[in-house]
Amino acid sequence: MLIIANWKAYVEEAAQAKKLYATAKRLASASKHELVLAPPAPLLSLLSAKNRSRVAFSAQDVSASTGGAATGENTAAAYAAAGASYAIVGHSERRAMGETDATIALKLRHALAEGMTPVLCVGERERDLEGHYLSFVRAEITAALERLEPKERAQVVLAYEPIWAIGKTAADAINPNDLAEMVLYLRKVLAELLPGKNPAKTRILYGGSVEPEGARDLAGGTGVDGFLVGHASVDPKTFSNLVRAVL
Repeated sequence: MLIIANWKAYVEEAAQAKKLYATAKRLASASKHELVLAPPAPLLSLLSAKNRSRVAFSAQDVSASTGGAATGENTAAAYAAAGASYAIVGHSERRAMGETDATIALKLRHALAEGMTPVLCVGERERDLEGHYLSFVRAEITAALERLEPKERAQVVLAYEPIWAIGKTAADAINPNDLAEMVLYLRKVLAELLPGKNPAKTRILYGGSVEPEGARDLAGGTGVDGFLVGHASVDPKTFSNLVRAVL
């Protein structure tokens, strides 16, 4: 499984970052999971510079710019140079700040151009009984991928993060049956956007509310290929329990 730890802005000190990195290295050596850390930009090079473990690194976001007079921007090229091999794009928190579908598609292309694997985040704000949320998610995926070449689309990892489930307990978040149905739907959408390609090869992560208590059930039989973990990833004990729960 692919497990991406999105530290967001929870981690602000080098000592905490190093402690979490040490935990990830131990977990990676003891499991077959692919562990990816997404630290804040200023801490990425600190951890990746001497990395000799199976742990990989991701950008939490990349700039729509490709360099030049763009103060404060972190470009895909800069992240790649710092050691990132993945890039989270279109996270719900970035979309909430006004990020558009066109900007997200541009960021995907920048990440791909630098040899990084983009992790495209999609998900509905609420789940209605009429099923309109399915069309909403389809539109997010289509708007992001239709601007890419077919071979580029096949390189994207899809992270399903239903916004209504974020911050909920395992009991109140999505259940395994609903997640399994959603994964099937996502693969149907991908099949339409990946002509001639096997949609089953695209990795789909779950990134709603991921806690150790519910991770095992969500990992088994739902068809997900891993998790995009937020707050639970910045506590060494909680993150360790989560990773071990899905062994």
